[in-house]
Amino acid sequence: MAYPNIRWAYTIFAQIFFIPGQLKHIFTLFKKDILLEIRQQYSFYGVLLYVASTIFVLYMVMGQPEETIWKALFWMIQLFICINAVAKSFLQESRGRLLYFYSIAGARQFIIAKLLFNSALMIVMSLLSFLLFQLLLGSPLESPFTFVLISCFGGISLSLVFTFLAAIAARAQQSAALMAIMGFPLIIPQLLLLIKLSSIAFSSVLQSGLTFIILLLASFDVMIVVLAIILFPFLWKD
Repeated sequence: MAYPNIRWAYTIFAQIFFIPGQLKHIFTLFKKDILLEIRQQYSFYGVLLYVASTIFVLYMVMGQPEETIWKALFWMIQLFICINAVAKSFLQESRGRLLYFYSIAGARQFIIAKLLFNSALMIVMSLLSFLLFQLLLGSPLESPFTFVLISCFGGISLSLVFTFLAAIAARAQQSAALMAIMGFPLIIPQLLLLIKLSSIAFSSVLQSGLTFIILLLASFDVMIVVLAIILFPFLWKD
């Protein structure tokens, strides 16, 4: 019974990633989001100001905290950055603009472009947050490069979840409340896994079970992408 489902999923991915016209649509939509972000720089700088002011307030209150608090604060700030930076991606799309995109591209290409753009945006925000943490809150890290890789991986994971939730919330026209309700049971386990995973950057001793955490987070990311590709076309037609 599983073979038809596997064949169907393979057909969807083949239609998206192996047809040049579909890849062109994805690239065009991705480029559109980049150009809009460049033109509307107040949005990017607003999030950057939020990050800098939050970290500065933490520095004024706590100074340079120990590694456990440092790690928890970093991921909590990443969560709020993701909500502010990623959730707006669908809210800024008017109904007329969505109708135009509907006429020139497919739903799957649209959601994939959004996932890629928000992932790239969160990588940039993760790197900026890390630099500000290093400057203001100190560096209890044993391996900064490892933590940078983990923070980028975690930023991508958070962006995938909130992009998917923002797509559902925007179509339901109850953005803030619906995202909070749906996001809480998904984000809390993910944050706990990321905090556990990032502990390898604070110690020179390799801990057990980290490979399982990486595979679990990667599987969760793949599941979010697959669900977005499958379910978003139904929202797109609404």
